[in-house]
Amino acid sequence: MQRYTKTAMSLHWLSALLIISAFIMGLVMTSIPGFSPAKLRYFSWHKWLGVTVFALAVLRVLWRIFHQPPPHPAHMPVWQNHAANATHWMLYVLIFAVPVSGYLYTLSAGVPVVYLGVWPMPVFMAPNPELKPLFRAVHYWLDMTMAALVVAHAGAALKHHLIDRDDVLKRMLPFTK
Repeated sequence: MQRYTKTAMSLHWLSALLIISAFIMGLVMTSIPGFSPAKLRYFSWHKWLGVTVFALAVLRVLWRIFHQPPPHPAHMPVWQNHAANATHWMLYVLIFAVPVSGYLYTLSAGVPVVYLGVWPMPVFMAPNPELKPLFRAVHYWLDMTMAALVVAHAGAALKHHLIDRDDVLKRMLPFTK
């Protein structure tokens, strides 16, 4: 069985953990009515997760450029190969697009992003109340699209493991042989 590199596995699972955390935090923070210190703290944490996911996405793409993933199993139908490749590339696009759209939403609202409360991120646009609802909607729908693709991706991995009983999932699990 050909496996992903330990670096690829680490970047994959760390990205997954942070993306799921940011998604859940986004749902929680937007369900809190009004403004409160807790809500503002969650918004900051959500933004920090987004910046971190974006940085990891850059690392993942650089790693992927220089390290080819293992090939799909020979028994996998062509349509599944195409579906897997399309899903992976859409997820790569979304791990950039979701944080960028959130950043644009934040800037259009006139709220700075200060990473970890220490490093101010660049402000390259003035507050824009007209664009704010657009960026909010784009961020939301990109995020929901990513959530659907993550569920499909995990479902496909589990299908390979539980039904097909092949090594597709094991190639990405760090503690299996």
